[in-house]
Amino acid sequence: MGGVSDNSTGLILAVVSSAFIGCSFILKKKGLKRAGATGTRAGVGGYTYLLEPLWWAGMVTMFVGEVANFVAYVYAPAVLVTPLGALSIIVSAILAHFMLKERIQKMGVIGCLSCIVGSVVIVIHAPQEHTPNSVEEIWILATQPAFLIYAVASLSMALALILHFEPRCGQTNILVYLGICSLAGSITVVSIKAIGIAIKLTLEGTSQIAYPQTWYFLTVAVVCVITQLNYLNKALDSFNAALVSPVYYVMFTTLTIIASIIMFKDWSGQNASSITSEICGFITVLSGTIILHATREKEPPPPLGTVTWYINDDSVKSVEEHLINIQGSDEHRIPLL
Repeated sequence: MGGVSDNSTGLILAVVSSAFIGCSFILKKKGLKRAGATGTRAGVGGYTYLLEPLWWAGMVTMFVGEVANFVAYVYAPAVLVTPLGALSIIVSAILAHFMLKERIQKMGVIGCLSCIVGSVVIVIHAPQEHTPNSVEEIWILATQPAFLIYAVASLSMALALILHFEPRCGQTNILVYLGICSLAGSITVVSIKAIGIAIKLTLEGTSQIAYPQTWYFLTVAVVCVITQLNYLNKALDSFNAALVSPVYYVMFTTLTIIASIIMFKDWSGQNASSITSEICGFITVLSGTIILHATREKEPPPPLGTVTWYINDDSVKSVEEHLINIQGSDEHRIPLL
C-alpha cells in the first residue's frame, strides 16, 4: 500500500479498530441499561435490547471496528494486532468515567500507561508474517495435529461452560461468560484471518471462492461471532463495563495469540531476544489491564425486586427498631415506628 509496510498498515488499522470498539462498549452498555429498565434484562435471557437504538449504535460502531480489525489481521500477524486491543480498554475506561459515572482512579491512569508502553514494545518487536498463497495452504495449517488439539480442547471447554457452569454461576462469575467469548474468539480470529487472506488473493486475481475450505472458514467464523455477541451482551448486562473490557481483553488476547502461534507459527524465524521482548510487552499490557480492573469501583448488583426485613432486638428492651430494605435501583432504609 503505497510504500507502507504490511505491518504498518495492520498497525494503523488495529489502532482505528480499538478506538471504535472502545466506544461500542459504552454505547451498548447504555443501551442495555435502558432496555433493562423497561423489559427483561439480557443477563437473565431477555432480548428487549434489540429494540433499543443506542444498543444498535453500539453494534454499528463495533462492526466498523471489527471490519478494521478484520483487515488488520490480513496485513499483520495476530501477535501484533491482538495486543493492540488494549487501546480499546483505555478508550472504554475514559468514556465510562464520563458517560457511565464508573470512576477511574489514579492507579487506573498508571494501568492505562502500562497498556500503552506494553503495546509499543510489542509493535517494535513484532514479526513480519509470511502470507499463505492459497486457502488450501491455510487449510493445511488448520488441520495440523497441534492446532486440531487446540481447537478440540477449546470447543470442549466452551461447551462445558455453556452447559454446566452458566446455569449455576453465570450471573455471579464473570469468567463464565467471558471464557465462552474468549474461547470462541480465538477460533474466530484464525478463521477471519483465513477469510481475509482468501478475499485479498481473490481481489489480486487468484480466486478462492471455488474452494470449499473458504466456505468452511466462513461458517466457523459466523457461528463463533454469534456466540461471542450473545455471551458478551450477557456479560455487559451483568457486570461493570470497566470490569468486562479488561478481563475480556486479557483472556481473549492470551488465547488468540496461543492459537495464532500454533496455527500460523508467528514466532518461527524470530530470535530469542525478540520473542522475549514481545512476551515482556504482553505481560506489561496484562499488568496494566489488571491494575485498571483492580482500581475500578464495582457495579452494584441488579435489582431483584425483593423485600428484606431487618429486625434488631435488644436484650433488655423489646423490639426497638424495624428497618425495611427495599432493593431497587437505589437502596432506601425506612424506619418504622
